[in-house]
Amino acid sequence: MATVKLRDIRKSYGKAEVIKGVDIDIDDGEFVVFVGPSGCGKSTLLRMIAGLEDITDGTLEIDGARVNDLEPSKRGIAMVFQSYAIFPHMTVRENVAFGLTINKMKKAEKDAKVDDAARILQMEHLMDRRPSELSGGQRQRVAIGRAIVRDPKVFLFDEPLSNLDAALRMDMRMEIGKLHQDLGASMIYVTHDQVEAMTLADKIVVLKDGLVMQAGAPMELYHEPANLFVAGFLGAPSMNFLKVSVEDVGEDWVQVSSEALSSVKVPSKGRTFIKGKVATLGVRPQYLMAAQDGRGMLIGKVILTERLGSETVVNLAVADGSKLIAAIAEDAVLVPGDDMAWTFDPALTHAFPDKV
Repeated sequence: MATVKLRDIRKSYGKAEVIKGVDIDIDDGEFVVFVGPSGCGKSTLLRMIAGLEDITDGTLEIDGARVNDLEPSKRGIAMVFQSYAIFPHMTVRENVAFGLTINKMKKAEKDAKVDDAARILQMEHLMDRRPSELSGGQRQRVAIGRAIVRDPKVFLFDEPLSNLDAALRMDMRMEIGKLHQDLGASMIYVTHDQVEAMTLADKIVVLKDGLVMQAGAPMELYHEPANLFVAGFLGAPSMNFLKVSVEDVGEDWVQVSSEALSSVKVPSKGRTFIKGKVATLGVRPQYLMAAQDGRGMLIGKVILTERLGSETVVNLAVADGSKLIAAIAEDAVLVPGDDMAWTFDPALTHAFPDKV
């Protein structure tokens, strides 16, 4: 296995710079997920690590060696693509063994590697089938098996589950997580799906417009987002945001209010606020609760309720025109059009100063 280091990595197409100076450290055996909206540069960054895109500037190291100018085949990586990229005229065994066959590996060694990959992926019973006889999840396992037999230093996954339906995505997500545990391999995984990111990653790298917004453990990013973008991107439903006025500032707190929100003191978390200026207060839907005594921090009119089984998602409108979402207990019964008082624990909020 190997470490991967990116230092001030940049990528330009003519005058258009799409990766704008990225620094990332990936430890030996770590599972790192690049996540972000479409066009943020996550797949381009992965392809640069693979050697499928040239690096305009910066340094890429794999296992301590600079690999900027190395061919993909010499970087010690194996890549699993969004499309399965398996040969329809070959059996599963032939597909998994293809790279080893091209490299003229001895048959006994090749068969041992293929059999080992089949055991790890629990597809021994599929080895004599052709791709047309396989489900989407089985085809993706074949693609992963072809990567495993190469014994790479680093596995690269480019949105490998996006072509599968919801049930298969969950199954394959568990299989990839188990594969990481079994192999202890360094893995870099690109997705736009935050559920995949939160459940698989040791470390998440959130990207926007070719820049790293924040990198860290999944729950670290969830509980302590560095900025508004990360706060709004991670979590489902997305975090609620309210424009507020700064009334007072203390050593580790800031007092805010708005037309919709009663005055409340919340943690400042090391951010700098100026009395009289505007800020943004974030509250996750799961932390917004109906006030039992009818006296809450804000009044929200129920617009729509969505029953999801494990919870009920409530769409609210508040006095300043903002739309909020509350995710509450599954057995809650709410009537659209009702004005209700809502509250939250100030300690669980996130305040961000607005840029001047």
